[in-house]
Amino acid sequence: MDLLNTLVDKGLRRETPTRAEALAVLATSDDDLLDVVAAAGKVRRHWFGRRVKLNYLVNLKSGLCPEDCSYCSQRLGSKADILKYTWLKPDQASQAAAAGLAGGAKRVCLVASGRGPTDRDVDRVSDTIRAIKEQNEEVEVCACLGLLSDGQAERLREAGADAYNHNLNTSESTYGDITTTHTYADRVDTVRKAHAAGLSACSGLIAGMGESDEDLVDVVLSLRELDPDSVPVNFLIPMDGTPLAGEWHLTPQRCLRILAMVRFVCPDVEVRIAGGREVHLRTMQPLALHLANSVFLGDYLTSEGQAGKADLEMIADAGFEVEGADQVTLPGHRAAGGCGSHEGGGACGTAPEAAEGQASAADAPRTDLVAVRRRGAGTDLAPNA
Repeated sequence: MDLLNTLVDKGLRRETPTRAEALAVLATSDDDLLDVVAAAGKVRRHWFGRRVKLNYLVNLKSGLCPEDCSYCSQRLGSKADILKYTWLKPDQASQAAAAGLAGGAKRVCLVASGRGPTDRDVDRVSDTIRAIKEQNEEVEVCACLGLLSDGQAERLREAGADAYNHNLNTSESTYGDITTTHTYADRVDTVRKAHAAGLSACSGLIAGMGESDEDLVDVVLSLRELDPDSVPVNFLIPMDGTPLAGEWHLTPQRCLRILAMVRFVCPDVEVRIAGGREVHLRTMQPLALHLANSVFLGDYLTSEGQAGKADLEMIADAGFEVEGADQVTLPGHRAAGGCGSHEGGGACGTAPEAAEGQASAADAPRTDLVAVRRRGAGTDLAPNA
């Protein structure tokens, strides 16, 4: 297929696909799906070999958020029966992180519900970062605390944070349809603050909220312009008690096409399969490893994920290997400070050597696969890692 050959060539040169080319990936048929995966897999292997980076979430503060994000079970007015608790103490968070590290995670993601941190919250998280790094100085720590005020990113960096996550989630043109208590521009501003402070920026999207193909392509092209080092791809988990509880639009095939499109647009970036992979990719998760080079291990913020042992077995069975703490995730040109998105496809580094459609009415939603988290952080039960 000429389209796929063109996209592979562009991916190897770090040249941005056209909007029409990205849309064409999402429009491919199920008959062409394996060809799409194979083509995007060539780009993934060129930049990341067969390594899979493991990340582990620690929910520092769960529920009771004043924002009205329609997709979120922690939102203002949510009736979802989730765990609700205030800030974990640094030693509690460090213990929770230890479980993920023991399971093979390389990065710990510290997340807290809320519009954004107060200065006191930044102090709390800074103490937590230090506590985690005292136990394992090699671990990467990413903070995800909402909208940042001036100077807060710098303080997190000084405390030892390596990265900051703040997702764009959807296109600018439809952002107001899912959230009204803050703007798309607010989110862009926070990603830029993280960049400016020297933190590795992490920003991604949520698929499955009823958006169009155009929305998906537009948000990914916007992410390419922002140039984060990692792009998490979340698949909406329609939690009971949220406005989007009835949004079941994804099939495993569509999820794979979305991941392939993200890989073609962001070829040398850490593409992470995030929330919802078990619910929507299901038995096709191993194919997704040919597109993404990073996954979350174990449970998510308010929902349960696949058993950590099953994740490790899946990675090994698919012929991939867990990325070690001594291995650099990003290609040399990005790890050394990055060269931006390379408009026009100019190259400035060497790659490491590389070892349809919406669901029909007949497709029954797998609501049985959505499980509220009842273990780990904020409980007395052992975490899943």
